[in-house]
Amino acid sequence: MSSTIPVKAAKNSMKIVEALRELNGAGVSEVAQHVSMPTSTVYDHLQTLTQEEYLIKENNQYYIGARFLQLGDYARSRRKLFTIAQPEIDKLAQKTGGHANLMIEEHNIGVFIYTAQGPEAVRLDTHAGMRVPLHTTALGKAIMAYLPRDEVEEIIDCRGLTKVTENTITGRERLFEEFQAIRERGFATDDEERVEGMRCIAVPITNEAGRAMAAVSISGLKRRMKGDKFTEEIPEQVLQSANAIEVNLTYS
Repeated sequence: MSSTIPVKAAKNSMKIVEALRELNGAGVSEVAQHVSMPTSTVYDHLQTLTQEEYLIKENNQYYIGARFLQLGDYARSRRKLFTIAQPEIDKLAQKTGGHANLMIEEHNIGVFIYTAQGPEAVRLDTHAGMRVPLHTTALGKAIMAYLPRDEVEEIIDCRGLTKVTENTITGRERLFEEFQAIRERGFATDDEERVEGMRCIAVPITNEAGRAMAAVSISGLKRRMKGDKFTEEIPEQVLQSANAIEVNLTYS
């Protein structure tokens, strides 16, 4: 059997886990309806995942268990990038007062692997492990701008260019023009492209070949991030943090 053929049972289990996350916990019938599977099949998967301690059951509702936290923490901490970048992200958040983020690309999508809040940060939906389309964020655009064009085309073909807000860039050529501008100025911007009322400045973390490995950013309210603060002050602070991370990665 070809290794490219997915194991259906495993695939169904993961669909059910994702459904529980989206539903914030649910009963058997609700999950079955959500994933369009027979109730008996969903029940068997839920029982097995609970027995293996990946789910918990409370009042006939199933929830994702803390065992996934152990796996997620391992997936993050095994990366040298995370251990080196974490203190720099914390310092950036405190220095700017905003919401600092670290993102990687995995399976053609952006994944937040660390966030830190400064004293003036507003509450956002971003958190470690959150996955978002790359083109909708300054972080994702910073990463794509420093990848080979054929890889970026593959990302777009795989994930599309979904419109999240009125400002999301959804045209392929317009996006490549944006990448050129990012390379020329050294940083990417997000002007209400994923969250209305929010702006973001991001800088790629690149290897010696100039390929993006990740990106670091600061997010804040549009009314606070404007003028020189948006075009010069914060970009310079984010650039300094990205440079520090790159140097530490090179010599650690």
